Amino acid sequence: MPLTDVQWARIEPLLPDRVPKRGGRWRDHRQVTDAIAFKFQTGTQWVHLPERYGNWRGIYNRLRMWAVDGTWERMFTQLMAQADADEVLAWAVSVDSTIVRAHQHAAGARNNGTPAGEPADHAIGRSRGGPTTKIHLAADARCRPLAFVLTPGQAGDAPVFTDIMARLRVPRRRGRPRTRPDVVLADKAYSSRAIRDHLRKRGIRAVIPIPADQRSHRLRRGSQGGRPLAFDREAYKQRNTVEPCINRLKQWRGIATRYEKTATIYLAGLRVAGIFLWSDR
Repeated sequence: MPLTDVQWARIEPLLPDRVPKRGGRWRDHRQVTDAIAFKFQTGTQWVHLPERYGNWRGIYNRLRMWAVDGTWERMFTQLMAQADADEVLAWAVSVDSTIVRAHQHAAGARNNGTPAGEPADHAIGRSRGGPTTKIHLAADARCRPLAFVLTPGQAGDAPVFTDIMARLRVPRRRGRPRTRPDVVLADKAYSSRAIRDHLRKRGIRAVIPIPADQRSHRLRRGSQGGRPLAFDREAYKQRNTVEPCINRLKQWRGIATRYEKTATIYLAGLRVAGIFLWSDR
């Protein structure tokens, strides 16, 4: 669905000037943003975009250019900052991951000419199930995405946890950006001592269950100065907020199945979806 007037009113001030330093005047930002969203919402191939959006190459080039120069990331971050300033960003953060199938069209990206920061494997892994990408993400208590990390589908969850937390950065009108949630909720995949130590050193409360096969061992050894680890079952009920967030993202067919050859463009699509979610509040 295209942007509503309310969404556009929040997004428009965050977009670059329509008259760039070089070249002619850009096509209408709203039309291009709607075209990019349509592409990821429906999973349509670029060449099959409806004629009402104009030449698909110009739309793709805008998506790629803004992915490379950080425009999509800045818009995503600024919308979170607006929500935080309006006190509608809930800082009980849930962390999880989801695997998406990479379509055969996503394979075969050229390594020459790829954007800076593009991983050599393009965040596509291969297993018995075929090519896959894993989206690691953090969500707030109202089921909206806060940060994304892409890896090949076979990558583990725990090793990427610190990368997710490092990308959690919300600017504020005064002072430093906020990077520390009140509490982090995650499932047993994130129950390692290293993750708990990382959160404790940053003064962040962890609500993460311990697997049954590790519980007795940890109690014998002791933790946190010889005290057994506490677990707040009531608070843990909020962890499922990340799952509706994943479901909302995967309602976009171009997100649920990866068609993009580079991780840079696919990540841009995720941020566009996040922009739509944060602007619709």
